[in-house]
Amino acid sequence: MFNLCVICGGVSNEHSVSLVSGANVLRNLDTEKYHILPVVIDTAGDWFYLPGCNPDAIESGAWTEYAGKVPVTLSVSRSTPALIPLNGDTPISVDLAFPVLHGKNGEDGTIQGLFEIAGIPYVGCKVLASACGMDKAMTKLIVERLGIRQAAWCVFSAYDIQESLTACAETAERAFSYPMFVKPANAGSSVGISKAKNQEQLFDALLEAARHDGKVLVEEFISGQEVEVAVLGNRTLTVSDCGEVVSGQEFYSFDAKYNDTSSQTLIPARLEKEVRDRVRDAAKKIYLALGASGLSRVDFFVTDTMDVVFNEINTLPGFTSISMYSKLMNAAGLETRDLLDRLIALARED
Repeated sequence: MFNLCVICGGVSNEHSVSLVSGANVLRNLDTEKYHILPVVIDTAGDWFYLPGCNPDAIESGAWTEYAGKVPVTLSVSRSTPALIPLNGDTPISVDLAFPVLHGKNGEDGTIQGLFEIAGIPYVGCKVLASACGMDKAMTKLIVERLGIRQAAWCVFSAYDIQESLTACAETAERAFSYPMFVKPANAGSSVGISKAKNQEQLFDALLEAARHDGKVLVEEFISGQEVEVAVLGNRTLTVSDCGEVVSGQEFYSFDAKYNDTSSQTLIPARLEKEVRDRVRDAAKKIYLALGASGLSRVDFFVTDTMDVVFNEINTLPGFTSISMYSKLMNAAGLETRDLLDRLIALARED
């Protein structure tokens, strides 16, 4: 049995979702196989080890009142990878890390770099794939080389938006017709995304996206079914069937994804097998081109003419009870506990 450090929370605007994902992972891990070290990073960036804490308390946020919480930091000494209690207690060795952190400092390559420095194996994509997958503009540059269709796009810095809002909007208007989507380049779970139907809405959308990131992506509107594919593996890949997102709102926003009970997921997607196979093949090509490992969810649109259009890749998808990644892998025959075992085994591969 080895020490498995499960880390959730974090400083991003997806902190609360990360707590739900982390709690769900903790509930489904096999305690006969792993000695589990639950860690929550609070919104200030401080780390707390929570021995014996109920996952329900982590999910609800009640962990902050847990009497047994221990402030810790992570040793970056490769000879002694460990959680270092700040109260002077004995260091707790860490054999493998399972980051269940969404957004900034969680899936953007930063915490992955910390694990690399410390010499700690970890679940999920490595530094470069995480960073490129998080940055939607960088992902588009990589996918462009594959010949896979994606929404046309342009990118602006937050500085340019603040200084020259009208000029940025006019550049986007020259590139696309309304409606258009505006997104922070580095944000997950549909945070900060807006659908602009006119210039006034475009102004608001650009400013809102710029609040979340220093780089903002504007994309042409693609009308089609939203489909997602789960990919698992390092060299030998398991690629799920397609799941379809049926949003209860105009588009699949953060609120629609996590709060709107009318939003649905359908597995398999309502598409002919030939189309689903084309989507799956595109997902595999993108995963490999990005250099992904462990896991990722790859998202697409399928138009009325059955064109497959790449949307984005999520290198650390949600693990809540309603998240598409685990649902897709469950449908592929991997129960959640077995899926977690597989991810941990992949992290230990050379």
